[in-house]
Amino acid sequence: MKILEVTRVNPSSNSPESATELCLPLTFFDLFWFKLHPVERLFFYRFNELTPAFFNSAILPKLKRSLSLTLLHFLPLAGNLKWPPGQPKPVILYTPNDGVPLTVAESNADFNLLSSNGIHDAVGLHPLKPELITSDDSASTLGLQITLFPNMGFCIGITAHHAVLDGKTTTMFIKSWAYICNQLQGNKDNSALPPELTSFFDRSLLKGPDGLDMLYLNQWLDVSGKSLKITTSAGEGPQPVRATFEITRDGFNKLRERVLSEVADGGRQLHLSTFVLTYALVATCKVKARGGDGDRGVVLGFVVDCRRRLNSPIPENYVGNCNTGMYEVVKARDFLGEDGFVYAVQKVSGMVKALKERGVLEGIERKLSDTFDLIKEQPDSKIQFISVAGSPIFGVYGSDFGWGRPQKVEIVSIEEHEAFSMAESRDGGGGVEVGLALQRHEMETFSSFFLKHV
Repeated sequence: MKILEVTRVNPSSNSPESATELCLPLTFFDLFWFKLHPVERLFFYRFNELTPAFFNSAILPKLKRSLSLTLLHFLPLAGNLKWPPGQPKPVILYTPNDGVPLTVAESNADFNLLSSNGIHDAVGLHPLKPELITSDDSASTLGLQITLFPNMGFCIGITAHHAVLDGKTTTMFIKSWAYICNQLQGNKDNSALPPELTSFFDRSLLKGPDGLDMLYLNQWLDVSGKSLKITTSAGEGPQPVRATFEITRDGFNKLRERVLSEVADGGRQLHLSTFVLTYALVATCKVKARGGDGDRGVVLGFVVDCRRRLNSPIPENYVGNCNTGMYEVVKARDFLGEDGFVYAVQKVSGMVKALKERGVLEGIERKLSDTFDLIKEQPDSKIQFISVAGSPIFGVYGSDFGWGRPQKVEIVSIEEHEAFSMAESRDGGGGVEVGLALQRHEMETFSSFFLKHV
């Protein structure tokens, strides 16, 4: 890896908005994620015969210019998370001349391997992801990196502060950047966005229990102190490998038929969505791949987008966190038998149905403290956490900057918390891609179980 440039891209100065200071408070949804690891995504774009000269003269300038125009629609993302003296909680603050840190690099790594579905060392992706700039009282909201693979293509890496952006917002930002990049014609700038990509920042519509924001913040301060630095476990312990698996539309039909044939009432009470079936299958295969003590605790957890599920729904294009977590603790033994998959489907289906019946804010005051309690138990009880990042509904493969759809989209940050990623299949055939980071022996065992089902 060779670093070519480290710079900062500012919002376009053609608009008066870029010269105006903007401050946004953190909501209780934001503060739930306050110190958790950032979300790191990589978008690989194949461009055969891409020379450094063409990259530097045509592609890179267009990406920079369109990024500058896009930031006009996302000014807070060009700013920083700050903790002003005397203020009870941090804020997102944009001031004129703020911008997004951008690294430009060139790599001689194997583009085909890194953008493939096959098993490869996870560490190979690490040089492609940017790092957030953080200190005790300031943290960048975004970090970007554009990496050239000569004669193969390029990669766009984005690291998003989780207290500022959720997965839906991060994807919306990338899609907006791609849309504006596609609209650039010669020297003419066109920064208009369609309604679905037009950002909405109004926090006043978010209604939750009084004082929940400070409750969450104080719980974080008890754990990590008053600092905006983010610590990670990167590099600790054995390094995992990565692989991507796909469930096709026919595969989902096969899974549904199996459940319907094995459940006593024909599965009429089950919620058999692609999410439930995907999560249940991955959870079952991960538990079997880990093996070990059947009394081991397994935490089934996933994040739910709350935008349309609140009593007073907020727009789908709301920029910020608007989600909550669901989890349930079960035993490994229930996954290990031949009926483990059906058991998992019933469990995850029940969690989804309970969410619909109770509402997304039920018990939200206890969500963060309960999460901390679970993490504290992990070293002693060897709990296995199974969580999911991303969603097929985000449509990440629609991010075309003008040189074609992504060859591959990866979420690097799943390595942090035993998560797996979900995205729509690149071919648009209604399938789902699943990305994992596991120890090699577990990945090989997972693969054998997974392929038996689909």
